[in-house]
Amino acid sequence: MVNVLVTGQPRVGKTTMIARILAESNKSAIGFITKEIREKGYRIGFNIETLSGIVKPLASKKGKSSKYRVGSYNVYVENVDFVVDYLKAKIESKTIYDLIVLDEIGKMELYSNSFKEFVLYCLKQKNVLGTIMMRDNDFTAQIKSRSDTRIFNLTEENRITIQRNIMELMK
Repeated sequence: MVNVLVTGQPRVGKTTMIARILAESNKSAIGFITKEIREKGYRIGFNIETLSGIVKPLASKKGKSSKYRVGSYNVYVENVDFVVDYLKAKIESKTIYDLIVLDEIGKMELYSNSFKEFVLYCLKQKNVLGTIMMRDNDFTAQIKSRSDTRIFNLTEENRITIQRNIMELMK
């Protein structure tokens, strides 16, 4: 298999697509999903949640202060590092996983050097399914240019086709 990464505008459905693909496939998977934290209809932060159910705050408008910020969000790099350490230990335990889910390779997560190393480690396995930020920096541009990685640009109009294409690639 090749690595598959989905990019697109915020709120276009990248995480939802990853969750649907996981639900419809019979593949064993390890990794994480980034989920919004909403309060009274407003987004106030994000959690990083492993597929095995560990939940850690990734960023918050209301939480403790952090030297790492994206817009009005405080980013908790120590929680990214915790999840990376947990997932890497599970992968290195020699348990075989069909997919490594990385949702998302984005600004907040990229404050962590451990996360960047983990992403490159996972991509070498050639079984990543994930999302990646649309606007590139040096790191994400390098990932998008890899010959072992397919990038899909998700829009509202092409969701069904992209999901079908990704499911076909995973067979």
